[in-house]
Amino acid sequence: MRRSELLMPAGNLRKLKMAVLYGADAVYLGTPDMSLRTKSQFSLEEVIEGVAFCHAHGKRAYLTLNLFSHNKDVPKLDEYIETIRRVQPDGLIIADPGVFTYVKKHAPEIPLHISTQANVCSWLSVDFWQDQGAALVVLAREVSYPELAEIREKCPDVKLEAFVHGAMCMTYSGRCLLSNFMAERGANQGNCANSCRWNYQVRMRLKDGTVEDLNITPDNADMFEFLLEEGCRPGELMPIEEDGRGSYIMNSRDLCIMPKLDDYLKIGVDCLKVEGRGKSEYYCAIVARAYRMAIDAYYDDPAGWDPKPYMDELETVGNRGYTLAFHEGRLTNHAHNYEHTAAIAQWEYAGVVVGVEAEGILIEVKNKLEAGDVLEFVSPIARDTVLLRMYEFEEAATGARKEVIHGSTKTVIRVPFALFDHEDTDWLRAQFPEYTVMRKERALTEEQWARIKLDKVVQGIEASGKDRPKAYDRSRDKLVDAIGEGAAERRHKTNRVGVEGCCGRGCNGCLMFWQDPQYEKAREELLTRKQGAQLSRAEAKALKLPVAE
Repeated sequence: MRRSELLMPAGNLRKLKMAVLYGADAVYLGTPDMSLRTKSQFSLEEVIEGVAFCHAHGKRAYLTLNLFSHNKDVPKLDEYIETIRRVQPDGLIIADPGVFTYVKKHAPEIPLHISTQANVCSWLSVDFWQDQGAALVVLAREVSYPELAEIREKCPDVKLEAFVHGAMCMTYSGRCLLSNFMAERGANQGNCANSCRWNYQVRMRLKDGTVEDLNITPDNADMFEFLLEEGCRPGELMPIEEDGRGSYIMNSRDLCIMPKLDDYLKIGVDCLKVEGRGKSEYYCAIVARAYRMAIDAYYDDPAGWDPKPYMDELETVGNRGYTLAFHEGRLTNHAHNYEHTAAIAQWEYAGVVVGVEAEGILIEVKNKLEAGDVLEFVSPIARDTVLLRMYEFEEAATGARKEVIHGSTKTVIRVPFALFDHEDTDWLRAQFPEYTVMRKERALTEEQWARIKLDKVVQGIEASGKDRPKAYDRSRDKLVDAIGEGAAERRHKTNRVGVEGCCGRGCNGCLMFWQDPQYEKAREELLTRKQGAQLSRAEAKALKLPVAE
């Protein structure tokens, strides 16, 4: 059986290290001048350091040279090839056939990978690139699973790579000119403005040339219906819904193949690729961790593999709602989010370990921390996470103790090992090294909670293959209603608010759990568990004792 490689994006050196530590088998990276990411934050020295870091950890590093070349780019190629020889990557990702031929001629020792930008959708195209000398071919996102299985069967001697996770542009494989036309930013030069995700509103141009808003209110909404008619389909009218925020007619959900990941693993797709060189370091860590655990679990027990725990992990990362996209073949309306374009999650990045001392951990704060917050330590080593409730925060630089720390200040706090109620210090030090990330629950508006519920319905429909139009319409209508109400109040998923409330799972440091008689039975059970273990939500509910009268 071919064992699949997990390939993670690396937008800067710290993201690269976090992706590797959290389970990536390989990373892809580049410099702004010659790759499709002008926001790449690597200097040449950092690229060299990053590749060396990968090799020191037994991982691979691929460099991107996937721009579509113009004449002005050609003179840079000789210098770039010399740079590649210095860096010594494990492969070079190329889209342009001319660049491919040039590098093959001048640096034949470098393995060449065909970028998704080449739009490879068939075994015939894979066969072509293999004959040209490609070591690996990245398939277009439009390739369905049945097509992928056929390509694997007909092309057994070349490595295949497929996207499994990340944002998708409205043209899927990125051959788009919207950004060029609307913002003068070249999508195929790595500078996309994401025009497809903007909101658009209808305006009326009057006979005198003036432009007026078309103000749609509950009182006049029934008077209007906006329809699109495509030239080759006369009479087939497609409705567009617009509210006060505009319309999102081109807003794709994010790709997530996790519910069907076992399909990819069983046919031996050589490389499973995650999009997101511009995403956060928290994204790099958590997504790498989720797919690493899922892949390893499949190889340990293919018949008993279940995607649910790994989907739960992925839902702690901001997303636009997940979709299987073209996995089954034809794209459906469920792959798009017409009502809400924001990336949201029930959790947010709380901090990252920047040092481990004899008596505690140093954490750089990423988002606002307040007294009573529960930090979830997400280890790059252990499967289980550890929860710690904190009522004050010690600034590492000054020793000052505060009830609130703002994330924008890059403040480093010290978390003493003594705050952990039943974990051994040596165990903590081993499980939470530098670059360990922490997250915390995020309070959401009713609009955001409604979006999350709709996302869940869509995931269920796609994963099961069973359409549920009534459930979809009901969840969508609730989201539309919540958007219309515009309520600003926020709430957490659990009943923890500030220093009040307790989830009952046994968070380290939680005064209520470790002292309140309601949780006596839960405490006894937790103390029998291994280090780092927490009670599940169901166990916490079952073990909670009634309030004494």
